[in-house]
Amino acid sequence: MAESNRGKAGWGNQVWHFVLHLRLHYQLFILSGAYLLGALLSENFNLQWFVIQFLNVHLLLFGGATAYNSFWDRDEGPVGGLPNPPPMVRWMWFASLLIQMIGLLLAIPMGAFFVGIYLLSMLLFWLYSSPWSRWKGRPLKSLVAIGISTGCNAVLLGYYATGFGPLYGSTWMAAAGVTFILLSLYPVSQLYQQNEDLRRGDRTFAVSYGKYTVMRFFEASFTVGLLLVTLAIGLQHLMLGLLFGITGGITGILVDRKLKGMMAHNEGDYRSVMQVKYRTSMAFVSFLVIALFAKHNDFLNSFAFVEWLLK
Repeated sequence: MAESNRGKAGWGNQVWHFVLHLRLHYQLFILSGAYLLGALLSENFNLQWFVIQFLNVHLLLFGGATAYNSFWDRDEGPVGGLPNPPPMVRWMWFASLLIQMIGLLLAIPMGAFFVGIYLLSMLLFWLYSSPWSRWKGRPLKSLVAIGISTGCNAVLLGYYATGFGPLYGSTWMAAAGVTFILLSLYPVSQLYQQNEDLRRGDRTFAVSYGKYTVMRFFEASFTVGLLLVTLAIGLQHLMLGLLFGITGGITGILVDRKLKGMMAHNEGDYRSVMQVKYRTSMAFVSFLVIALFAKHNDFLNSFAFVEWLLK
């Protein structure tokens, strides 16, 4: 009955609802840091393929996976990047899979490794959301699915999208670090969704372990991730790595204080949590965009400070 009521919206509204469920602003401003870091660590930089695969990964793969998840969740309350999720109908399930398949076709020119990583992410997203597997309802399996698909794999996709080259230890280190950083805030986003999760029978990390464990997990995971990414960047560009570590450390302290304040006042509302996620993610994304531009722009490379920073 829920679907029939939702299906009363006109086709124009339904298409718009589907676009909203892609949560493009969430993909571009929160999840893009991993891909950008992979590109920063690559010594090659093919701008055309970097842009094409950036849009492919974030709009078709991540966007399609998010819409696929929304179809099965049937959320009535706020979800990440969408305070008032509109209704979904059956064709949106097919469309969410279709755009991921289109993205897979666009990945083919990048080679077998790139396609394999892309496929692995698709599989993990399906395992995460589908009612037949529903890893989202298992606290540890959900960490594996989200950490690998949107963290580790996104770094590797960004690395290979800029050009072909060997995978160094620093790249794997960065992929692991990003996974920890991304996962540090993942249970935090579950705090305002606990009623919805319990209604569906999902035993998420926040539901299973409580807000204080969520807080401890953030501190440990963020710290480990920051150290790994700092070291990974520093192995290629020492001063840039140190600057990243300092910037990340300050960001982590500010976020830690904000989260403790939220816990003390029993605030787990959508707005407070999303402010933390957006500000934290934008700090990293902004840093990486500037660093990437400085590394591959001949004009900026002519400045002594930039040259010193990238040594």
